[in-house]
Amino acid sequence: MKWSDFSKLVKMRLTLLVVFSASISFIIAVKANGGNTWGSLYSTTMWINWLKLVVGGFLVTSAANCFNEVIEVDLDKLMKRTMDRPMAAGRMTNGQGLVLGLGMGMAGTYLLGSLNILTGLLSVFSIILYAFAYTPLKRKSPIAVFVGAIPGALPALIGYVAGQPHGRIDEIALTLFAIQFVWQFPHFWAIAWVLDDDYKLADFRLLPTGKRNLTSAVITFTATVILLPVSLLPYFNHNGGIVLAVVSVIMSLIFIYQAFNLMRTLEISSARKLMFGSFYYLPVVQLIFLFDFIGK
Repeated sequence: MKWSDFSKLVKMRLTLLVVFSASISFIIAVKANGGNTWGSLYSTTMWINWLKLVVGGFLVTSAANCFNEVIEVDLDKLMKRTMDRPMAAGRMTNGQGLVLGLGMGMAGTYLLGSLNILTGLLSVFSIILYAFAYTPLKRKSPIAVFVGAIPGALPALIGYVAGQPHGRIDEIALTLFAIQFVWQFPHFWAIAWVLDDDYKLADFRLLPTGKRNLTSAVITFTATVILLPVSLLPYFNHNGGIVLAVVSVIMSLIFIYQAFNLMRTLEISSARKLMFGSFYYLPVVQLIFLFDFIGK
């Protein structure tokens, strides 16, 4: 298999974003527990387990994407952005894709489960929810975005739980999950707005109303407004300082402004700017959370 085909099969950019998110949460978890979980931030044990998370998370996410493409292979053939994926283009059979997905899923789950059982269970749950709930719902109802936002936000939770030998979900874990969960909505809807013509070829219904209209834009704008107070939860809960609060407000206001422009113009160009804004928003906020938390 060519690298380009493998990259398309596992949706490389999306998978790397997922791994990045989980990694940030993992390091925050180690720091949150005073370095008494997998060792300090400078211990060999901690970084070996971080590597397990990265490789395991990559494999699990790749497996979920692989299963998604096996299920949607006939639909991928209809859309311009997906018709060159290896199974849709006929360079790989569905059986080969399924076997590869199963192999990556089992190997990834094993690695994550070796950190603690809850991490392994959450990874299996994320695969099932993404491939077998979100995927079929995309053609039935815009509720698919809500369902998809759960596995989309689970990497932040999985990474945090993986940062502890016994695995537990606390206030910080839920905060990380909440930020990424709410972020999913403007992120998904901006992409859906840009690609709506292509999505319609496969009968995907991802915009709030199913159409590029004012109501969909208002709902998208509302989601960015909700994200502002959610992004400040670390500050309100005394898990982050003033630097995190200021950066979160600035990034949220930019995001809100971009969503307002979409609501004002209803143009694809405005949705594209919001989409690119979402790509910057999450990594910046997560990195500032990490550096602010480590510096406490």
